[in-house]
Amino acid sequence: MARTSAGIVAGLTAAAVGAVGFLTYQASATVPAGLGDRVRASASPPVKAPRDRSNPTALPGFSGSGERVVYSVDDDRVWLVSERNRVLRTFRVRPGSVDPPPGAYVVTSRSHAVTGTDGVPVEHVVRFTSVDDVAIGFSAAVAPDASQAPDPAVRTGGIRETRADGNAMWMFATIGVPVVVVR
Repeated sequence: MARTSAGIVAGLTAAAVGAVGFLTYQASATVPAGLGDRVRASASPPVKAPRDRSNPTALPGFSGSGERVVYSVDDDRVWLVSERNRVLRTFRVRPGSVDPPPGAYVVTSRSHAVTGTDGVPVEHVVRFTSVDDVAIGFSAAVAPDASQAPDPAVRTGGIRETRADGNAMWMFATIGVPVVVVR
């Protein structure tokens, strides 16, 4: 009887290991092509990504590959990058008071027009994470006089763009598009 029980346990263990392996394979097969590589490429220690000092608008090193939005929290700059790693557009932004940690994300939600946490009407909101219940995303202020610095006492995650840059982001960063945050 002990041999029979041991055989059953061994068989069940082998079946469980096989099932976990199969499910792992299935899960990896549903990740969009290249996204896993981008996540690994951006999962390096949170050090400042190498820059081309002769060309400060050049795409930072270690920012992944393929179609993505790259955001540098230290340089307050965004790059919209094509599938073939070509920079389609780069522009300066004004961050909120809460920065996202370096890492790989995806666009999770979008809103055409809302009021920001600072009370400013914004459009083309593209969200990709949250930090301590503060939503982090890109947006453009609707009013031209809303370009002043945010109140540091208010916790905001809005990364503000010009309206032209906000339009470009809105067209590019649809749900599921990777966002890579670097220092």
